[in-house]
Amino acid sequence: MLVEGFQQILGWVSLGLLVFTVVAFLDAVVRREDAYRAADKQSKGFWLLILGIAVAVNVFLGVMSFLPILGLIATIVYFVDVRPALRQVSGGRGPRRRGSSSDGPYGPYNGGR
Repeated sequence: MLVEGFQQILGWVSLGLLVFTVVAFLDAVVRREDAYRAADKQSKGFWLLILGIAVAVNVFLGVMSFLPILGLIATIVYFVDVRPALRQVSGGRGPRRRGSSSDGPYGPYNGGR
């Protein structure tokens, strides 16, 4: 019974790692190639290769090897270092980006000054 519970927890952890790496991979897919160069990071192809391998390792090996841990490290590096730099170079979230809370429909509101 204890082993069965441990395997269930391990399954949820494996699923969580897979979702985390797939989200990172899809985020890397939608980013522009020139944003990687402008942010002075590795190329888009490099990150797609690394994150793609991490997804494949998580699909085929689960968490029973040290390779998914290497994929997790690469995914964390992407989310913590590369993604914020790409967002900064690309100008944030894109067309859905909103101004500050004091902005009106025609620009910033200065309180009647």
